[in-house]
Amino acid sequence: MALICLVGAALSACGTDDGSDGGSDGDQGSEEPVVVQITFEDGEVEPNGDRIEVGAGQPIDFEITADEPGAIHIHSDPEEEITYEAGTRTFEIEIARPGVVEVESHNLDQVIVQLEVK
Repeated sequence: MALICLVGAALSACGTDDGSDGGSDGDQGSEEPVVVQITFEDGEVEPNGDRIEVGAGQPIDFEITADEPGAIHIHSDPEEEITYEAGTRTFEIEIARPGVVEVESHNLDQVIVQLEVK
């Protein structure tokens, strides 16, 4: 259906979050999503192995921009796969169990991000 664009949240998503918003003690349903911008272009992907802190159960929006179709794998429990087409789309997930979860492209044999779930 329609592409979900969360412009305000996108400003805090890329790179490492220092966890300074202090939102882990409140109602998890009211937490803003962490937006992770992923770009596939000319056989390369950005980011490249960045670690991002997220709260357990906090929404995570993967904003994927790609020049061709593909898939990313989320090594959570249970594992998830997101398939995408060329263009820009946003996919939302949540990870309930604390730990480090790798998100990778098997086609490129590369870790895109590591989600440090607290």
